[in-house]
Amino acid sequence: MRIFAAVVPTETALEDLAEFLDPRRDAGPDLRWTDSSLWHVTTAFMADVSSGLVDDLVDGIAEAVADRRPMQLRLKGGGAFPNPYEARVTWMGVDGDPQSLDSLAGLARAVRRACSHVGANPEGGPFTPHLTVARSRHPFEATRWLRVLDAYAGPTWTADEVTLFASHRGEGRGRPHYEPIAVVGLTGWAPPAGLEPAT
Repeated sequence: MRIFAAVVPTETALEDLAEFLDPRRDAGPDLRWTDSSLWHVTTAFMADVSSGLVDDLVDGIAEAVADRRPMQLRLKGGGAFPNPYEARVTWMGVDGDPQSLDSLAGLARAVRRACSHVGANPEGGPFTPHLTVARSRHPFEATRWLRVLDAYAGPTWTADEVTLFASHRGEGRGRPHYEPIAVVGLTGWAPPAGLEPAT
């Protein structure tokens, strides 16, 4: 299974960003815009996790973040991977007071350690908090887009949980989508609607 853990902005924050981006999407024919239903801030990504590890993964993350406090965050500014001149991914940055940003970085470290501890080793380099808004099949010069994204500063929201998702690439004719497996509150574990707690 492709699994990732993420902080998901509130509906209000997501709707505000969508309202900002929607009129601008037609201006970038080479960009594949990410649907707002898929927007999130990844804290750990694992490309190949055995289904037998999922319960341990949920328990480990719950233990790792149980004592952490909610954070006040907002989406602000933009960036590109790997760089603005040969961009393949454009994204919104995550902003907040220094304590909240430190807490978010600490949360990502704790989640990654918990994943590694149960044998689901996370991929990627240093944590760069971001929310992907578009991808390109070919490298492109993104400085114009970054000026657009830099003009955005969204509403503040309270980040108080981490969601564990299974990532489905769109097997067959289906569209790529993310399936929530569990929600881990920063004050304890809680299942998303319709899901039973892991045993």
